[in-house]
Amino acid sequence: MKNITITVDVEEDCPPMLTSTRGMEEGMPKLLQLFKKEGIKATFFVTGMMAERYPDLICQIPEEGHELGCHGYTHARFDRMGKEEAKNDLKRAVNVLKHFEKRIVSFRAPNLQFPESYLELLDEEGFRYDSSLAAYKPPFSRKTGVEGKIIRIPVTITSSFLRLPQGLFLPLLRQAKAPVLFVHPWEFVDMSGLPIRLDCRFNTGEKALKNLETLIRTFKIENYHFLTLKERATIEKKNETGPEDKETKNGN
Repeated sequence: MKNITITVDVEEDCPPMLTSTRGMEEGMPKLLQLFKKEGIKATFFVTGMMAERYPDLICQIPEEGHELGCHGYTHARFDRMGKEEAKNDLKRAVNVLKHFEKRIVSFRAPNLQFPESYLELLDEEGFRYDSSLAAYKPPFSRKTGVEGKIIRIPVTITSSFLRLPQGLFLPLLRQAKAPVLFVHPWEFVDMSGLPIRLDCRFNTGEKALKNLETLIRTFKIENYHFLTLKERATIEKKNETGPEDKETKNGN
């Protein structure tokens, strides 16, 4: 069975360069509509601040069968926080998100930066899955791993890559085993005229939405299953149990 996971990092527009929220007001409804039309589920990593500002939008995530995950409270980088500050940020974010989903088990750090020594904080707040590693960033993790009680599922490629011509990103994704993708709501708003980095503004808006729609339809035709991060982790755990383990559990 071929699997693919789409995740959405829900935050301000291309932080810290902008503090606007056009992505929430314009891009997020487009994403939810696209996923509903195509009948797929995704994982949304939401900052506590965006959940407080846009409760009606965030309510739609679990209501429409998607997974609600945590993206910190303010989108501040955890690798620039002391441990106590990081703990308070996580706790504050979880307390907000629990108003929308009783149990939050998936986490992704802003900028995919989370100190290894802080993983115990995720366990303390009840998280079981982390997607803060990336195949294209040190330590270049490409496989799911387990650290303590936390299952770590890396991101396959950066979101801006999905805004390149389809002939470039589709073949690469086909080569990956169970790719994990991420996008941001602001990518589906035209950012081309703003004074921000090129990778944050090129091919944003309708072009980005069309690319994502093509990606979804292509992989549906190729019989991929679209899984949330939690569903993906559950399958990974089952696959870790080899024949010898199963025989032992059966008493043989």
